[in-house]
Amino acid sequence: MKHGIYYSYWEHEWSAKFGPYVEKVAKLGFDVIEVAAHHINEYSDAELAVIKQSAIDNNIILTAGIGPSKSKYLSSPDADVRAAGKAFFEKTLANVAKLDIKTIGGALHSYWPVDYSQPVDKEGDWARGVEGIHGIADFANNLGINLCIEVLNRFENHVLNTAAEGVAFVKQVGKPNVKVMLDTFHMNIEEDSFGEAIRTAGPLLGHFHTGESNRRVPGKGRMPWHEIGAALREINYTGAVVMEPFVKTGGTIGSDIRVWRDLTGGADEAKMDEDAHNSLAFSRFVLGG
Repeated sequence: MKHGIYYSYWEHEWSAKFGPYVEKVAKLGFDVIEVAAHHINEYSDAELAVIKQSAIDNNIILTAGIGPSKSKYLSSPDADVRAAGKAFFEKTLANVAKLDIKTIGGALHSYWPVDYSQPVDKEGDWARGVEGIHGIADFANNLGINLCIEVLNRFENHVLNTAAEGVAFVKQVGKPNVKVMLDTFHMNIEEDSFGEAIRTAGPLLGHFHTGESNRRVPGKGRMPWHEIGAALREINYTGAVVMEPFVKTGGTIGSDIRVWRDLTGGADEAKMDEDAHNSLAFSRFVLGG
């Protein structure tokens, strides 16, 4: 099991440059850094090459997360939007591959966050999502990339809310590089049992995010970490465990994640680094790896 952190822990904007964080997370003891793929198409090949070399030099694995926009996503009832979504993914995946990223996760089948001011069509969005992911899976597989479909809570998406739904969706896609992604924050809202949800995903679990119920780093809350760790070990999970804390107000990240109060305890960057380092040690102890 490899342990990582989402670089947006320190940032206010998804568009923030992630290259400088590669060395930082290595010094803190992490194996993995997760980056936001939303703006990766804005990077030049030279910039991507520098980041890739930094990852090699620091022995860091990169993974990516993304929530497609409403103007280009794979399950839209609008065929033009679906086509734009497919083109967006093919361009993004090609650039992600330049960083030797093998895992991209998120609401790949939909858009994020969902606009609930309009009616939603779960059945139709599910069917179109299956078709859309099936349509890009081979392209991703040829680049050596796994597509990890994230199960989200009801307030952020309506299509996949439980591990059982995630497994059913992935099985319908029927591609070996399409996996389930779980996140303890979302599981805390939707699942009856953390352990049972992980066991339900079983061998289809391709990516795993962690965080407390209020999105602080693991170890600063009340999540049943020993239960979670036991279930991950039971299914012989060997993928990445990436903590995804969102603790800072302000900017697009604070707005999108709905962080309306400072969850850092007034910490400066040095204290945030210390909290991340301590959480990593805690995570290795309770989860394994």
